Amino acid sequence: MNYDLLVHAAWPAYEQRVHDGWVLRYAGGVTKRANSVLALDEPGDLDAAIEVAEKFYAERGERCVFSMGAGVVPGLDEELARRGYELTDPTVIMAGAPSLPPAGEVRVEERPWKAWLDTWWAVDGRYGTGYEAAERICTGVPAWYGAVERDGVAVAVGRAVPQGEAVGIYCMATRPEARRQGLARDVLRALLRRCGGGTGYLVTTAGNTAAQALYRAEGFDVVGGYHYRIR
Repeated sequence: MNYDLLVHAAWPAYEQRVHDGWVLRYAGGVTKRANSVLALDEPGDLDAAIEVAEKFYAERGERCVFSMGAGVVPGLDEELARRGYELTDPTVIMAGAPSLPPAGEVRVEERPWKAWLDTWWAVDGRYGTGYEAAERICTGVPAWYGAVERDGVAVAVGRAVPQGEAVGIYCMATRPEARRQGLARDVLRALLRRCGGGTGYLVTTAGNTAAQALYRAEGFDVVGGYHYRIR
């Protein structure tokens, strides 16, 4: 599977510009994934393509970021390093086809509701402002939204994006007071069941070993990774 393209499609920037085979993505600065260059094709002029990308983000008041997955242009990572771009946020891609044993009670909807958004943003929204932009990204493609709720509060949430034979799992977040109770596992299983099973994939930071252990226990293994270059 081409995980570069799957992630790109499942987490869509609401502004995209194609230049010489590269996709310049912008979504209000919320997450590098939606605010970075996807450089999968060899440009006719590498220097010019980089300059266009830098201008694109400078005009929006953002630093220039490149997403560096397995399919990027050969030699681009080294060239960006030479230009002073820092390597940041190493991320692993995990995939599997788990057997999906029964999950606990999980609410699953076709749209995120306020309690779902509040919990995801509280746990994973490390950007101060940007709540509305994050909601716009989340709802940019058809998806399922799952949550374990207690007294009207979504204490564990997740998002699943059906993509043909693949299911992208995103926005997995559990409030601190509800951790280590198996709730993330319940959300994951419920979302995959709603999507009909198949091959699930997800991304998590390389340093988040607790999340990786959870996903391994559910039948996922590391199949690749990516990082960013930023200046």
